Amino acid sequence: MILGSGIRLRAIERTDLPAFVRWFNDPDTRRCLEIVYPMSMTDEERWFERQLVSDDKVFAIEVREGEAWRHVGNVGLHRIDWRDRKAVIGIVIGEAGDRGRGHGSDAVRTLARFAFEELNLHRLELEVYEFNQRAIRCYERCGFSHEGTRRQAVFRGGTYHDVVLMGLLATDDASGSPGRDGDG
Repeated sequence: MILGSGIRLRAIERTDLPAFVRWFNDPDTRRCLEIVYPMSMTDEERWFERQLVSDDKVFAIEVREGEAWRHVGNVGLHRIDWRDRKAVIGIVIGEAGDRGRGHGSDAVRTLARFAFEELNLHRLELEVYEFNQRAIRCYERCGFSHEGTRRQAVFRGGTYHDVVLMGLLATDDASGSPGRDGDG
């Protein structure tokens, strides 16, 4: 387990797949992801099998409920580049009632700490749709900086939207200001 302030990250299991299918079949959730089509259990089982041999690292986000832990979403490191020591981060809080409660920020900070301190990565990067202001605020709170915009790069809800590019360096602090060595 990788412990955060109020969450923990654990390996995903085959038993998590029904929750993924439910989350990714919710149009509001899917709207903010690269996933376009509804998901079947077969699709998720194939994805899970590929994850077992992939360099991608996807973790379940769990929150404590009394003495038990409850799975509320996933966070992962994708396209890990060991030479340049960077990865793409992705997150979904699948349980709608758990959005806006700080679990996403906690999970992103926890994964970033793990990536920098345990995996020796130097850079995390992501893309977020400009209409997903909740996610953008989360990433800013976690220290990510705006690095650019891909104009009208995604089509959702009958309209083209910008994609915001954001990055975080191991030398950045949690407020997103330049790193200790001044290279940020």
